[in-house]
Amino acid sequence: MDRTEISGSGDPARTVATLWGTRRLPRRGPKHTLTTAQVTAAAIGIADGDQDLSTLSMRRVAEALGVGTMSLYTYVSSREELVEAMLDTVYGEAVQLLGPLGDAPWQDGLRRVARVNWELCTRHPWVLQVFTGRPPLGPHTIAKYERELAVIEGIGLTDVEMDAAVTLVHTHVEGVARRRVEADRVVRRTGIDDEQWWRQVQPAIEAVFDPSRFPISARVGQAAGQAHRSAHNPEHAYAFGLDRLIQGVEALISERAGA
Repeated sequence: MDRTEISGSGDPARTVATLWGTRRLPRRGPKHTLTTAQVTAAAIGIADGDQDLSTLSMRRVAEALGVGTMSLYTYVSSREELVEAMLDTVYGEAVQLLGPLGDAPWQDGLRRVARVNWELCTRHPWVLQVFTGRPPLGPHTIAKYERELAVIEGIGLTDVEMDAAVTLVHTHVEGVARRRVEADRVVRRTGIDDEQWWRQVQPAIEAVFDPSRFPISARVGQAAGQAHRSAHNPEHAYAFGLDRLIQGVEALISERAGA
């Protein structure tokens, strides 16, 4: 899945005003029959249905709402601004799912952060098409960041390390989720799943593949294939990588405490 959008590419001040609800709608002209939230929700519905952001247009959103395309610019000044509003809105779902911190160990909290982001990416796969090096600085985005940082507050990391740990979780989850979304897309396009594909390709590859020439690949590939029933298992990669990530943070904290 290619990234088709860059967060932060719209007018910064206008976007912040839209996200925080401080933008003033024009007093003159036709009566306002919609809200920015309604426009954003319609756009999310289209992107969710297509599982793709590249097909989203202001015209399609307007058609879904039964209004003229130009009227949408009353609520969002550009498609780029609309995408940021979409992101901030779905981040609000993550805030709700993260819930209160409670007394759970930070390791469990970090797993919850990872799971919520995994579910977000698989429920709204179009978010993986947006590069968020400049995140949408809306209320839900910041609340999500606050909840995620709270999980590892006071465990022995510096502020910079806390930010890095949360970023590392996001990077891991998004990378594996992208593989999952792409795999699902291949199944939809080809009409066959991985097991069916392997049964079709197996006779051909066995006719040309010499295990003695690639002994490690033969051994490991066979073990992984038998375990996953496919060439790649995103859920296993997600769990394996998350375990190693948490162990790395634990090692850092232990090393510092023993120094």
